[in-house]
Amino acid sequence: MPCYDVNINNRKRNVTAASSVKSISAVMIGNPNVGKSSLFNELTGMNAKIANFPGTTVEKKTGRLPLIGTMVDVLDLPGVYSLRAVTAEEKIACDIFLGKEKDVDKPDVAIIVADASNIERSLFLISQVFEYDVPMIVVLNMVDIAAKKGLNIDIKKLEHELKCPVVITNARTGKGIDTLVDKIGDIALTESSADFVFDQPKVACNSCNICPFQARYSWSEQIAERCVEGTKTAWGQKTEKIDRVLTHPVVGVLSFLIVMLSVFYLIFSIANIPMDLIDALFAWIGSKVTYLIPSGKLQSLVVDGVIGGVGGMLVFLPQICILFFFLALLEDSGYLSRAAFVMDRLMRKVGLPGTAFVPLLSAHACAIPAIMATRVIRDPRDRLVTILVAPLMTCSARIPVYAMVTALLFPNSPAKAAIVFTGAYLLGIISAIGIAFLFKKTILPGESKPLVLELPDYRIPRVREACFYVWDRAKVFIQQAGSIILAISIILWILSTFPGSVPSTEAQLLKTQAQILVQQGDIEQAQELASKANSMISQEALSHSFAGRMGKLIEPVVAPLGFDWQIGIGVITSFAAREVIVSTLAIVYGVGEQSTADNPTGLYEKLRKAKRSSGEPVFTMATSMSLLVFYVLAMQCLPTQAVTKRETNSIKWAVFQFGYMTILAYVASLITFNVVTAMGGIA
Repeated sequence: MPCYDVNINNRKRNVTAASSVKSISAVMIGNPNVGKSSLFNELTGMNAKIANFPGTTVEKKTGRLPLIGTMVDVLDLPGVYSLRAVTAEEKIACDIFLGKEKDVDKPDVAIIVADASNIERSLFLISQVFEYDVPMIVVLNMVDIAAKKGLNIDIKKLEHELKCPVVITNARTGKGIDTLVDKIGDIALTESSADFVFDQPKVACNSCNICPFQARYSWSEQIAERCVEGTKTAWGQKTEKIDRVLTHPVVGVLSFLIVMLSVFYLIFSIANIPMDLIDALFAWIGSKVTYLIPSGKLQSLVVDGVIGGVGGMLVFLPQICILFFFLALLEDSGYLSRAAFVMDRLMRKVGLPGTAFVPLLSAHACAIPAIMATRVIRDPRDRLVTILVAPLMTCSARIPVYAMVTALLFPNSPAKAAIVFTGAYLLGIISAIGIAFLFKKTILPGESKPLVLELPDYRIPRVREACFYVWDRAKVFIQQAGSIILAISIILWILSTFPGSVPSTEAQLLKTQAQILVQQGDIEQAQELASKANSMISQEALSHSFAGRMGKLIEPVVAPLGFDWQIGIGVITSFAAREVIVSTLAIVYGVGEQSTADNPTGLYEKLRKAKRSSGEPVFTMATSMSLLVFYVLAMQCLPTQAVTKRETNSIKWAVFQFGYMTILAYVASLITFNVVTAMGGIA
């Protein structure tokens, strides 16, 4: 961790004693793709905390930078191009500088991160930050790329033009980080921030009524011309050669599909080992706890409710981490922007705006921030269409369901699992495109606007930054999804355990026969009958429980899809969160399942052993594929519905969204089940 070394005598006397450490606040702001998060990680390490700004789904990333006698609270703001409040991110950034944001102190210093290879773009944002009367440090990051482009930046001249400190950094190598910390320390050691109020340049202009930002653009261009020398022709030619392939209307789309298929193949081939270890670990923990806690309700709560439910969620954490790791590498390389450019041509033809690509891409993480991000779409029709189809994108909450189904069907074939996994993603994308086209021709007619998108330079992706990103995503998933799943798992255990029932005559007879066999010395046969009796008793108790009654209530509706009443319980509980169905199935098929130290029973083993009343397996090929298709297309997320209602300011669109997605999922699942069954995919 870098530490500020006080070497200025007249300021050293202002440092407070260690027992009363001074605290200041700093915000990091910059355009997207300028390495801002990388610098944040260099300053704060892995001690960052992630939350949401109050009342929004915009993430707030905070960390601490310790200096001698001072603690700097650093806030990493979302990447923005402008402080004119149009998007949620821009509004939050403006409110922070004005001191209006809840739970966030007005910053003592603004660290503006700029792309050294494209200073002119960042100068526009810098000119806006000038207006907020906050001490500034301009950081020119990615100087290695600027050097490759043949650009030479006169730092002294730029400092003179901007009237504030300018620091050159390279987050990849750590170059300039100590200098940046020194500059932050200079501000921290002052008696008040008033000592750092700069003679800021004036960029306002009232002579042009055509473009309100013309003065800022002109000022940015003039500063860049005076402070930057060199040409980037050679670099641009290399980029253009690569882009001819990756942005080609046909080859570009095929390249995108190949890239994603490769990513999913790697996910399954790499994740198998840690997933099996986690599954076995929770099965082993369950078997040990079985011996530590006497048989009864408490044992069942801990083993079946808590351990079974949480284990059923955490078993998929490796796949989620690996997916985010590869997506981080693709984004850092500059490829995802090319994918957006390629997909724009198709999107506009089906009624989706080009600007919808970023919200729809973010919907692969979660539909809630994706719907919030549609605020960047100015046309009301375009924005509404995007909101309505965004939940069809495969979000991270669906990944555990996909992983569960593919692991059941193809436990030893990563290639087949990757194909099914990719197919599930494509089904969501194709469905969104098809529905958008349908809306364009019916209830929401109109033409979409073309996409204007900046393509970042190609870069070698940083593994370290990808690991930071994965660590953050994993923490958020465990903290947010884990807490919800734990609570639902306990509630579900209660619903699936009470009020209970008296064992049937057949079950009691089997237990009596088992006892007789023990007396006769036939231990193996006795254990088999006792196991059968216990399974029968647990199934009868579950059938008569509150959860069982709910499942049987909807069984006539879901039976045509190949679902039994136990899967129906999962469908009901997953309205709170899609991934809950995994822990739900682990509980409803695991209640009464005896896991021992010699024979621990994991999630997959429970589901593979699940039988219908007829004796055939529950999770056949037809049922598994039907379940997969249902969860690709169904809404199954009440929080998303709440955000849709808020963003459209109308409950009718939220109801419409839920209705059309439910009908679409049901019909598609019904067709899938019958087609796979007709093709002989029963076992």
